Amino acid sequence: MTKKLSILFSLVFVLQTFSQETYLGEGPFNQLIIRGVTLINGDGAPPRGPIDIVVENNKITQIKVVGYPGVEIKESSRPKLRSGGRELDASGMYLLPGFVDMHGHIGGNAQGADPEYVFKLWMAHGITSVKQPSGRNAIELKRQSAANEIVAPRIFEYTGFGSGSSKPISTPEMARAWVRQNAKNGADGIKFFGAEPEIMEAALDENKKLGLRSTAHHAQLSVARWNVLHSARAGMTSMEHWYGLPEALFNDRSVQNYPLDYNYQNEQHRFEEAGKLWKQAAAPFSDHWNKVMNELLELDFTLDPTFNIYEASRDLQRARRAEWHEDYTLPSLWKFYEPSKISHGSYWHYWGTEQEVEWKKNFKLWMTFINEYKNRGGRVTVGTDSGFIYQLYGFAYPREMELLREAGFHPLEVIRAATLNGAEALGWDDKIGSVQIGKLADFVIVKENPLVNLKVLYGTGAIKLTKDNEVVRTEGIKYTIKDGIIYDAKRLLKDVKDMVDAEKAKTGWELKQPGIKD
Repeated sequence: MTKKLSILFSLVFVLQTFSQETYLGEGPFNQLIIRGVTLINGDGAPPRGPIDIVVENNKITQIKVVGYPGVEIKESSRPKLRSGGRELDASGMYLLPGFVDMHGHIGGNAQGADPEYVFKLWMAHGITSVKQPSGRNAIELKRQSAANEIVAPRIFEYTGFGSGSSKPISTPEMARAWVRQNAKNGADGIKFFGAEPEIMEAALDENKKLGLRSTAHHAQLSVARWNVLHSARAGMTSMEHWYGLPEALFNDRSVQNYPLDYNYQNEQHRFEEAGKLWKQAAAPFSDHWNKVMNELLELDFTLDPTFNIYEASRDLQRARRAEWHEDYTLPSLWKFYEPSKISHGSYWHYWGTEQEVEWKKNFKLWMTFINEYKNRGGRVTVGTDSGFIYQLYGFAYPREMELLREAGFHPLEVIRAATLNGAEALGWDDKIGSVQIGKLADFVIVKENPLVNLKVLYGTGAIKLTKDNEVVRTEGIKYTIKDGIIYDAKRLLKDVKDMVDAEKAKTGWELKQPGIKD
């Protein structure tokens, strides 16, 4: 009897574990009606509501205004639920299009972050589409996500140029052949770091012929001969970070003012000097500054700044001690972030006041360019590059939105950058990016108004004091809906916390400040 009970309990445990590991949300449904929301549409339009949104087989079929604020809704005026349909009461909540992260790496061996951990953090923060610009081979994960076999955002794979090649690409012909094979493999585009000019020209030309898109981190090793303007003229569709942009704005030099003992392999050299780069560029609104901006605008070039990934450069303590780290950051990530001569972005060899002051100035000039680019009609998107420099997957997304707000974007412009602009940059704006009839059912639902306070989008919520003098927290995102499937954001975060707790218990890890001895 004891043996039978033991087997039974073991079976129950396995089934429970399997159920937890394979949470796939709720749905899809032949009909889904989301009731009573205030809609923030993503295209720059102001909020309106209450609205009922009808989805049928993953397509939005009806967006109906059902009343007025503060007035009881007449049930007779609302769309009718069919047999077998699902009704989601979101009365008083805010609904936005699913967010697009234009720079999301799906973990990595160095960080010890596997896809499930990363995906659940992203989905818990409303990210329903991600462009992965190089990194883990995601072709199979892309297929699984499209089939909703896993809990994951929709993946757009931009392969690192040259990845998988048996030898370095050294001729234009090799470049073209690699681009054709990349397209056959199912990639959506290419991520460049730099190459010889004739190779860049050939690869971009071939990629453009195939109708694929492209982006670049213009690494310092190649940027002196090939900056952002060269890329845009050759057909590149977007850029990431800001490397290559100040270099295009130089008017009294042709290379960055490197110290003579500089070594690119020294991470502190690399990032410390990068913080002095924007002040070497043409002054804001000067003739050359305007000329470069206007040419990029004419070429319909997309800027994806990823401000957040550099924020520790201007305030290391803030980034290192962000409150979500304690519950949601894996021990392996804590180790990866520590000062190191090997780990990428762990450049805290002796990071202090002087470096942070330079980076504060750098941000001000950089943000001025990005905000004016938006003001003149340019496309700016939201990307995070999480997994480095104390920026955690998912949580970095609302932080990037806050930094766009700091740069001068109206909150509605921030939401558009996070939704429709990202969809346009991916060539998917006919399917996602705004809430319109005929588009896919990708939504973010949150109880509080994110236009008033973007912090309500963090998984840890926002702190506020009630009229009764009680300190409370908002809930963060309530639901993420992707392809018409409803995901409980809090359940996803709990799954992540359980993963982190298990890893802490396994490794005996405890939080210690760098350099503090027992």
